[in-house]
Amino acid sequence: MDEILNVSLEMRDYIVSSGAETLSTCMQCGLCTNLCPWRLVHGEVSESFNIRKMQRQCQLGLEGFEGEEVLFACVTCGMCQVNCPRKVEIIDNVRAMRNTTVGAGFLPGHLRPIAGSVHANGNPWSGAKEKRAEWQAGLNIPAFSDDTEYLLYVCCTSCYDTRSQKIAKSIVNLLQKAGVSFGVLTAEENCCGETMRKLGDEELFQKLAESNIKLFNGKGVKKIITTSPHCLYAFKKDYPELGGEYEVMHYSELLSSLLKEGKLSLPGEVAKKITFHDPCYLGRHNDVYDSPRELIKAIPGVELVELDRTKNKSLCCAGGGGRVWAEVPMGERFGELRITDAVDKNADILVTACPYCILMLDDACSGLEKGDVLQVMEMSELLNSAL
Repeated sequence: MDEILNVSLEMRDYIVSSGAETLSTCMQCGLCTNLCPWRLVHGEVSESFNIRKMQRQCQLGLEGFEGEEVLFACVTCGMCQVNCPRKVEIIDNVRAMRNTTVGAGFLPGHLRPIAGSVHANGNPWSGAKEKRAEWQAGLNIPAFSDDTEYLLYVCCTSCYDTRSQKIAKSIVNLLQKAGVSFGVLTAEENCCGETMRKLGDEELFQKLAESNIKLFNGKGVKKIITTSPHCLYAFKKDYPELGGEYEVMHYSELLSSLLKEGKLSLPGEVAKKITFHDPCYLGRHNDVYDSPRELIKAIPGVELVELDRTKNKSLCCAGGGGRVWAEVPMGERFGELRITDAVDKNADILVTACPYCILMLDDACSGLEKGDVLQVMEMSELLNSAL
């Protein structure tokens, strides 16, 4: 006999009140599940996670959506959302579902140290707050002041992760070469909170956002350059509702404009076949597709080849929604499919423009032992090689 599931209409109503306002709009067509990247791999999570079923359970007040391998499997890539014929805000629905459980004290074991570090240190990488700006040593980066045009906000990942610090340093060098008026407040900043909000910890997100907004507004910040598309999302789409109104751009957008104005030149030849991986949070979430390609094409000698799944159909690296900290067995990682895509195109270099993507794609390339035929680079690193 099939197991009888408990029904809780109160839980359904609570989830809706927590942000799942479009939950009842879903008509269960199943397109979301069909497009979900979890359908492209096999394994325990793939078998458990079904975004259509998850929403249906919540619509009916049925238990079953709250299991760790279901509730925290969504990578928030947006593939389902941008293609939904009913315009259901699926990611907001997932966030609301998570909020109901996180608010009750439940968080998967592998995420507890992450949230704990954010609470204690203002970052998810267990780095001491007083060491947030150590990556800047020797770079001569000015502090942001009243006469500075842009604030450069560096992602927590690039503040603490050794590999990712190279990204921050490359971006700084490019901005300096182009004569951009920018400064930093790194030592005083906290995590942007984007991932914490996607994990469902709304209280922690608001704490981080309010702290940063108070800092930015107090310093007179008007324009922000981000190194990460996830920070770009937070500052553009989350912060305004809390009083943080800024002109925000990803570094690739600014550099592309400077290139067109003749303020940035990339004279160094790079005779390589290069392909570009569109990060979900740069592309689908923020509609930035052209700027990275314009920059790559401006490098002499480059042959840019497109992947089969590109732009708004780009395949997620699996780092969003807190999944960058998940332990996923080989053979079940989206990044492996991405590496295979690039190798099939005979690309020499797979370029992307997101710290999370770099971590996931580097790991996949190493796991597949493709490092001898394919190099993974962050776009700022490639641009620096052309200076």
